[in-house]
Amino acid sequence: MVPKTQEKPVPLFRFEEIEHTADVALRVHGRDLKELLQNAAMGMAHLICEETFLSDDYDLQPVEIRADDTEGLLVEWLSELVFMIEVKSFIFQRADIQAISETYFKAKVYGKIARELKVHIKAVTYHNLKIEKTENGLEATVVFDI
Repeated sequence: MVPKTQEKPVPLFRFEEIEHTADVALRVHGRDLKELLQNAAMGMAHLICEETFLSDDYDLQPVEIRADDTEGLLVEWLSELVFMIEVKSFIFQRADIQAISETYFKAKVYGKIARELKVHIKAVTYHNLKIEKTENGLEATVVFDI
């Protein structure tokens, strides 16, 4: 008998920029909430930074967020990163997530200091925001006020 090879999960597009009338929007995918939050952060970093950094060294920022629901958690997470971008030019690279639920998120966030930003985000909005279950996991569309 020939053993079955294990099938690898089909990779998802992590995020894609979508057209929006006056602002910028991303459609974000993840197999679970943890991956969705990380992919949303990576997508936002892609929107705002040309990937020219002042140093190759990583900075570490602790993050702890509470929200009323999953959509609120996504908005609060991205809003915290927007704050770090505006105050320190800190651009998300990855997160070591220590705890996560639908209303709580705690992580050590690693990033680099950007030399230049191509877009300044004023706010992460709730406009048409809904995290939906799909056959591949979760999907959300996030609109950023620029």
